[in-house]
Order: sequence, then structure tokens, then C-alpha cells
Amino acid sequence: MALPDEPVPPGVPSCPLPGKICDVARGERPGSCCGMAMAGFRTSKYQLPEWHRRNARVYNQAYAVGEESERDRAESKHLTKHAAACAQRAQEHSKTTLAQRLQDIHFWRVELQKEVMELDAETNLLAAQKLRLQRTLDATEVPYGVVTDNLQCRERRQPPDLVIDEVERQLLKEADLIRNIRDLLKRTIIQATNQIRSNRIQKEFCELDWSDKVETYHIDDKCVNYSNDSTDIQSHPSSVKFEEKLVSEVEELTVFLEALKRKLMESEQCLKNLEETRMKLEKEIAVKANSIFIDREKCMTFRIRYPVDLEVASYKQ
Repeated sequence: MALPDEPVPPGVPSCPLPGKICDVARGERPGSCCGMAMAGFRTSKYQLPEWHRRNARVYNQAYAVGEESERDRAESKHLTKHAAACAQRAQEHSKTTLAQRLQDIHFWRVELQKEVMELDAETNLLAAQKLRLQRTLDATEVPYGVVTDNLQCRERRQPPDLVIDEVERQLLKEADLIRNIRDLLKRTIIQATNQIRSNRIQKEFCELDWSDKVETYHIDDKCVNYSNDSTDIQSHPSSVKFEEKLVSEVEELTVFLEALKRKLMESEQCLKNLEETRMKLEKEIAVKANSIFIDREKCMTFRIRYPVDLEVASYKQ
């Protein structure tokens, strides 16, 4: 709180000097004829009541600034303790939450690792079965070619022997059977190929998820050991993504951080006011010291050598 500008002391109108300053009654004190001559020294000076009021105003303003500073310091101390206590409680809650999260991450990391191993084993089995199916399909090429060739050869018979006999019917039945088997093998090979592709994609997703959980586990394992006294705290690239379990803590700490920032600005302003008050008080002290020096060293030093009722010899008869 800055002190208001000091009022300019009202001027005391000076009286004109008399034409004859020595025409005074005999026996009167010299001061009676010199009072009007000294009027010029009393111009533009504070009156005594006004001087007392100004000193009281300066003191009251300085006292008010000091009281405001004390209140601000007490409030800042209370807010700091409260924020520290809330931060400590939030940290303890976060440690408990992170410890539970570490257990969950470890569990799912193990499960994902098992799933990856099972998918890999299943994919290898499918690949082996696909190879067997492909070999079986290749093995049906010769019988299917033979029965097809037999049917074509029997088509070249001359009438009246070009008849559908039992041999013809068995050859057609064999050709249909081999054709159906080949179609089934082809569909099974296609299904195995698609399943192998799906297993590999799923395995890649599981491996990526497993890798993320391993990295998350290492990060949370470090975070659970952090405290206010930790010196190796660093910002992680993904630290802006908060879990739901930590959002409330961050919001609470953000509120206290904003309150501390506001209190810091108020304290800085209060410190500025104190500095201005200190400068004004130092100036006042210098003025008072100068006045004391003048009254004690310049005035009293000479006045104590003479009696108070000493009269000028020229006025005596």
C-alpha cells in the first residue's frame, strides 16, 4: 500500500516590517521588537498540530502495511501447509492406486504372453496341417486324371456298345467323389490360410499390447517410488495422458497451484508495499535525524551558554 503524497504545508502570510523597529517601550524584551522581523522564517511551514497529525498518519499507514504483511504471511503459511498436506494425501492415494495398477498390468502382461505363445503354437500347427492338405490335394491329381481319362476313352465307343453300364456308373461315381474331395481340400486350405493370417495379425496386436504393458509397468514402477524429495523426476512424452484414477489428484493439485500463484502475486505486491513504506520511513527517519541534529547541535549548543532572561545591553539605562 503506497503512502499518499504529502500535503504541501500552508503558507503563513508574512507581515511587512515596521518602519522603526527600535521604537519600543523601555524595559520590554528584545523579542517583542524582533518578532515581526522574524515572520519571514515562519512562512511555508507546518503547524504543530498538523505536524503531529502527519507523523501519526505515516505511523498508522506503516503499521497497516505491516499488519497486512503479517496477515498475508500467515495466510500463505496456512495455504502452503494445507496444500502440502493435500499433496501428501494425494500422493499416498496415488501410490496405492499405482501399486494395484502394477499388479493388474503384471497379470495382463503374463496373460498376453501366454496368448502370444498359444497363437504362435496354433499357427505352426495350422501351417503344418495346411502343408498336409496341400500334399493330399496334390495326391488326388493322379486318380482324378485317371478316372477322367477313362470316362473320355469310353466316350469313343461305337454304337450299340455306347451304353451307360455299371462300369460307367462306377467311374462317374468315382469322379464325383474325387472332385468333391478336391473341392473340400481346397476350401479347407483356404480356411487354413485365412486363419493363419488372422492368427498372425492377432499375434502382432498382442505383442504390441504386451510391449505397451511392459513399458507402462516400468513407468508406473518408477512413479510409485516418486515423492516430493525425488531429484530425478522427468517428464515422459505420454505424461499428458492421465488415467482416470489420477485425474482427481491432478485437478486438486491444480486448484492449489493456482491458489499458491495468486498468493505469490499478493505476497509480491505486499513486499513491494513494504519496500515503499521502508523507503518512506527511512526518509522520515533521515528528516527527523536532521531536525534533531539542527536542534541539538546547532541551536542548543549555543543557547545553553547564555541565561534565558539575558537582556541586550543596549536596552539598559
